[in-house]
Amino acid sequence: MLKQIMLLTAVSGLIFACGGKKEGEEKNIYISTSFREPADSGLRFIYSRDGYHWEDMGAVFLHPEVGTQKVMRDPSIVQGPDGTFHLVWTSSWRNDLGFGYSSSKDLVNWTPQQHIVVMDWDTTTRNVWAPELFYDDEDGFFYIAWSSSIPSKFDGSHRQYYTRTKDFKTFEPAKLFYDPGYNSIDGAVLKRGKGDYVLAVKDNRKPGYSDIHVAFGPTPAGPWSNESEPFTPEYSEGPTWAKVGDKYLIYFDVYRQYRYGAVSTTDFKTFTDISDQISVPKNHKHGTIFMVSEKTLEGVKAAAEKIRAAQASVPADSTANK
Repeated sequence: MLKQIMLLTAVSGLIFACGGKKEGEEKNIYISTSFREPADSGLRFIYSRDGYHWEDMGAVFLHPEVGTQKVMRDPSIVQGPDGTFHLVWTSSWRNDLGFGYSSSKDLVNWTPQQHIVVMDWDTTTRNVWAPELFYDDEDGFFYIAWSSSIPSKFDGSHRQYYTRTKDFKTFEPAKLFYDPGYNSIDGAVLKRGKGDYVLAVKDNRKPGYSDIHVAFGPTPAGPWSNESEPFTPEYSEGPTWAKVGDKYLIYFDVYRQYRYGAVSTTDFKTFTDISDQISVPKNHKHGTIFMVSEKTLEGVKAAAEKIRAAQASVPADSTANK
């Protein structure tokens, strides 16, 4: 139950992600990270040219190697000002004090995976779920927010924490990110303007809640206030968004109905259901949306074709790619 933001020339995920624009590269293609249940295969991508209709790349680009259960859920990417794509993900369902990390210049070739431990200050922590990335061009920090359950705090229900880094080598101590007074997960940040940030977040109380709303803050770490009313069906998670024209399209995973939904908004006060206007590939699970150039997209598509060809040449009973 975890989830998922991104770059923002025209997009970011209502999720903790937004990124720098590499000089000389026009970003005009929407792309989203993705995974499939049971989350043990790895990183996938879907893409869109209009922000509404999405196509599957049909390949796995990075197989999970770190964490207690070695899964890859809720993959979140942000591109830094030097053009590097940074990826974080949920590496375990439980008994894990950190998350997975890797980086890439082209979304095809990835650095060796690392396990970033962030909750070792309380080793009773049960989990680290849905790390979400956001790059803030005002202070030059990458923010990473996630949800954890600690038996001795908040009656063991989830709260969200965050850390900051400038180089993915040194990380600030974890701090409380969002405490609405109840169980919540899947927080994601969007910057609308200087000192103006929006958080999309899942109310994880059950039954009767488990839906998504937004809150507002003056920094990428809040404090968050003025929560909106929920705008998704029950049992929705993993919000992310695309900026299309003057509208923000907020996507979410309606996981018990095995479908994707979306709303549009211009002011984050009024939300219009546009679920019948979008198309998302079957089995896509929540990630974060960001923008890439046509050149980058073509490179990823070419790599996907090679991966599919290699898989097709392997005998059906082979375990070489497992």
